[in-house]
Amino acid sequence: MTRSTKQELSGLISIGIDIGKNTFHLVGFDGAGNIVLRRKIKRLSLVSEFKKLPRCVVGMEACMSAHFVSRTLRELGFEPRIIPAKYTKPFVKGQKNDYNDAEAIAEAALRPNLRCVREKTQDQLDLQALHRVRFRLVSRRTATINQIRAFLI
Repeated sequence: MTRSTKQELSGLISIGIDIGKNTFHLVGFDGAGNIVLRRKIKRLSLVSEFKKLPRCVVGMEACMSAHFVSRTLRELGFEPRIIPAKYTKPFVKGQKNDYNDAEAIAEAALRPNLRCVREKTQDQLDLQALHRVRFRLVSRRTATINQIRAFLI
């Protein structure tokens, strides 16, 4: 894998990020649809790596950490788009791996009428997590009560 030159990156119009636990895989396209960026970066170096890149559209699949990454990239001047996974699947080519997923996300991000997920604030994500924990608690409690009732019959 070769490092892209500044001249190649100047034509960058779209970047796809496959978000992982500790590493992100980036694939970027120029205006002609050629891949000019293909990089694996650590989560902690996200800001420093994106500061070196020209401002463009950045696509990522919807997940909990996508909202944090989106807010961070928006502060740097990028145009982030959080895309539901079902909309990126048609663009995957070949075997499923992180680079192919990032390439599919970059292609999907360029679609003009694609429905994107709205970026959530940290407060909204916290509230959503609280509701999910409460739902699980109520569900487990109901299951336990039903099991006890079955034993008593």
